[in-house]
Amino acid sequence: MTSGSHKVPSAWRKLFALIPGYDPIAGAGDCRFDAKTADKVVDFFPTFLTHIEGANAGKPFTLEPWQAAIVGCAFGWLRPDGLRRYREVFQYIPRKNGKSTLLGGLINLVAFCDNEPGAQIYSAAAEREQAALVYRQTKGMILQNPDLASQCKIYVTAKSIEYPGNVVFKALSADADTKHGFNTHFVVVDELHAQPNRDLVDVLVTSTGSRRQPLVWYITTADFARESICNEKHQYASRVRDNGGDPAKPGYDPAFLPVIFEAKPDDDWKSPAVWRKANPNLDVSVSTDYLARECQRAQETPAYENTFKRLHLNMQTQQDVRWLPMDKWELPTACAPFTEESLHGRTCYMGLDLSTKKDLTALALVFPPVEEGELWKVILRAWVPEENAHERERRDKVPYVTWARQGYIRMTDGNVVDYDVVAAQLLEDAKRYEVAEVAFDPWNATQIATQLAKDGMKMVEFGQGLRSMSEPSKEFEKLIISGQFQHGGNPLLRWAAGNVAVESDAAGNIKPSKKKSTERIDPIVATIMGVGRAIVNQGPVGSVYESRELITL
Repeated sequence: MTSGSHKVPSAWRKLFALIPGYDPIAGAGDCRFDAKTADKVVDFFPTFLTHIEGANAGKPFTLEPWQAAIVGCAFGWLRPDGLRRYREVFQYIPRKNGKSTLLGGLINLVAFCDNEPGAQIYSAAAEREQAALVYRQTKGMILQNPDLASQCKIYVTAKSIEYPGNVVFKALSADADTKHGFNTHFVVVDELHAQPNRDLVDVLVTSTGSRRQPLVWYITTADFARESICNEKHQYASRVRDNGGDPAKPGYDPAFLPVIFEAKPDDDWKSPAVWRKANPNLDVSVSTDYLARECQRAQETPAYENTFKRLHLNMQTQQDVRWLPMDKWELPTACAPFTEESLHGRTCYMGLDLSTKKDLTALALVFPPVEEGELWKVILRAWVPEENAHERERRDKVPYVTWARQGYIRMTDGNVVDYDVVAAQLLEDAKRYEVAEVAFDPWNATQIATQLAKDGMKMVEFGQGLRSMSEPSKEFEKLIISGQFQHGGNPLLRWAAGNVAVESDAAGNIKPSKKKSTERIDPIVATIMGVGRAIVNQGPVGSVYESRELITL
């Protein structure tokens, strides 16, 4: 059956167009759209449910057109046997677009109208408090309708509700080992990005296997750029959305409904048009004025930029709080290329961050200016084990192999970095440049540091604590913001700069945090170490190193 032969009323076709980039008619096959069922489902909300808070408290819960499109699509498409077509709904939507309210309404819809005796319904979240938000909406809507309330038993402490027909709803948290044995008919997974792992989702999805027409409804804002169940579902949903209903192409899944509201990486995140694109409930539950204020805050406070992008535009970011303003990082003067030969004979300070042998090792050659108006410069060397590089390119989309082909990174044989190769490169660079010092973290580099010291290099221990890292980190930040640092557009260094999150203490000390950063930051750490040793000797700012002697090998 072709998409044009499906009997879908024009009003519903217009509503389906509100689901970004997805056509439920394409690829529907022998499924059919039952407009009467869809109309009844949408009408259930204002007929039986009211809002429980905000400006609309007490008013009928009338679905917005985009909400009606999703709900009508999810419940109106039927298989030839009359059961629902869709088994999973992935709703990717920014904060303040009425997520909890919609989920509460959906739970009541299924509990009262699905005609599934003994159905088990759950709202699940990473924390019980989050799951309780959906429970609160569900309970509140029942209590505001005396007829519905008379049919239910509400257990506040257990956060559960008993409906007619032995139907039970309960709010769950993420301790997945307690969920085995469930026989789930309908489950909503709220804020999927906050799940610590995939365990709860896997347990709940596999618990639907014996039901006639189970439905799993994921709803979430964007996650960070990392390996997670949220990003896995987002990638799958994107493939289904983009498939176009072609069984011969990847991503064909007629039982999966992808609803993705998001701004793209190349969209202008400061534009109201982009805000509207990502926020279907704009000027309903979230106002343009509010987003304008938050956007202005993000422009004035770089640390808030990622928060605004991720929570209000569904733009995936590398970390929660961005430390370095990337618009400054990408200044033309900072990205201007320079040759290594142009720096031959110049004094440099090296920062060596060995990290672990199984991943990225970085060596930064930092060149302070020698005359007024000149910029600081950095040459970056980096190594990864070849086996791990190919695995990470496939698994995490980190383009190590591509960067290796372009000369920005070097791969060593095997599954660990060969430190002999690193030492050999360092000694080779010492022939070209006047290496004043090599800063290293003594935690995992004592052996290579001892070897290099025997070869005549001046090795200086550089601790990774807040006291040691704070002044160099702040000076590095100043250099970036003031446009005094030239990195030549190195993509590996740029990737690391976008990954960096910092931690601080009550005294205002800061340092890059490998724990808080979602990806590798070793190239930036190595660069900061080089800057730190340079400022001790060049002396533009007060430093903690001026109050104690150097530790040398």
